Amino acid sequence: MTAKGDLRTPEKATRDLPPRLAVIASRIAVEEKRILDELDRRRVPYDVLDPRTAVFHLDRPHAPWSVALAREVSHHRNLTVARILGHAGVTVVNSAQAIALCGDKLLTTLTLQAAGLPVPRCLVTATPQAAVDALEDFGYPAVVKPLTGSWGRQVAKLTDRDAADAVLELREALPDPHQRITYIQEYVDKPGRDIRALVFGTEVVGAVYRVSESWRTNTARDARTLPCPLSPDLVTLVTATAVAISPGVYGIDVLEDRDGRLLVNEVNHTPQFRGAAEVLDVDLAGRYVDYLIQRLVRN
Repeated sequence: MTAKGDLRTPEKATRDLPPRLAVIASRIAVEEKRILDELDRRRVPYDVLDPRTAVFHLDRPHAPWSVALAREVSHHRNLTVARILGHAGVTVVNSAQAIALCGDKLLTTLTLQAAGLPVPRCLVTATPQAAVDALEDFGYPAVVKPLTGSWGRQVAKLTDRDAADAVLELREALPDPHQRITYIQEYVDKPGRDIRALVFGTEVVGAVYRVSESWRTNTARDARTLPCPLSPDLVTLVTATAVAISPGVYGIDVLEDRDGRLLVNEVNHTPQFRGAAEVLDVDLAGRYVDYLIQRLVRN
């Protein structure tokens, strides 16, 4: 297997052998730059593989790398390249299976429920209109989310029947049938914050509170980050979540309700960590590279 793309070789890297590591990314944001800088600092050779220009010849079943780090911003491009490289025998962090699972909120919920982990109540319907009718028994307020998406986009709070009619009527008009599948969660009355825990393998390396005056507490929507203590209950829950998905590098979002219960909300397979790095006494880029080097040693 060969691939042509935007391949970058670090000037500082040792070039005695071809790079065994590929970094899949079309955009070098803060997190990717920190990872690449750390790879350079440790003189780990790598190629940056841009999925937008990569060409894979499937009749040549060998890839030049043994490990690949999937950091592509597009979920579908990330998943496609991870599947192709995984089929060629490359260890991808995270695997195509993990990307597919975490990228679909329905699959994530079913997997966590099967593992006996606490998640918010939810309902799923194949059409928005069915969801409007079901909400009468499910209860308001509720939150509607796209099956695939991040950064709080296309997420809406439904406070009553009128709000549900308005929002879900718009979903009914979306052109993609997949977008009309309606995933609704109970609204968890959290204390103005949620928790983002970062896991490498099955080790919880740190957690932060994401604090906002808005009911959506994404850092992409300007939530502030503060250190969150790693309580035994939080560590146990987050570790079990990573095991249920399969060990890898994850940002696991946890909600606290007003009674202090912890509920797993979402699992991010390409976690952003800029906000966490600013407040935690942990070298997150260094831990990322530690994990990659462990995978390289095993391969």
